[in-house]
Amino acid sequence: MTPRDPHRRQRILDAARALIPTHGITGLTHRLVAAEAGVPVGSTTYYFADLADLTEAALADTAVATRAALAEWSAALGTAADVPATLARLTAECLDQPARLLTVNELYLAATRLPELRPLARVWFEGLVDILTPHTGPAGARAIAVFLDGTLLHALSSGSALDAAALAPPIAALAALEPGG
Repeated sequence: MTPRDPHRRQRILDAARALIPTHGITGLTHRLVAAEAGVPVGSTTYYFADLADLTEAALADTAVATRAALAEWSAALGTAADVPATLARLTAECLDQPARLLTVNELYLAATRLPELRPLARVWFEGLVDILTPHTGPAGARAIAVFLDGTLLHALSSGSALDAAALAPPIAALAALEPGG
């Protein structure tokens, strides 16, 4: 299989990632993923021992994409004249990719029941804290990360857009937090 189609495994992972926002993690099946990837069902079981293995690999791929997005944010924040305004804009732009947000939130929920997924679920939050800490200090970074998580989840679940101008003042206030404050 592999020599004739060296990208098949990645297509299967991409298909699983594409299906998670619509079907959720618990809604994935080998047949559904195979159909989305355009491969025989046997290919999913060839590359992945079981559905849990496939799901975890797809979520690990999501973590890689999350790290790449955080690297872009870090670069943007590194050259920003106004860090809170830049962070507010980047956060509002997250809603331009609702599938990514839905997948990350599916991962959060799955990690509450499956401890093996917890390291993958922490990638976004811990990565966000890491890139914010040089700009705000650790207390501000953690507070902003919590605020942005909640803000994005609310916007996603309510279908409402985020107003970057309205986000900047609370981000600035949280950035000024002192340790223990």
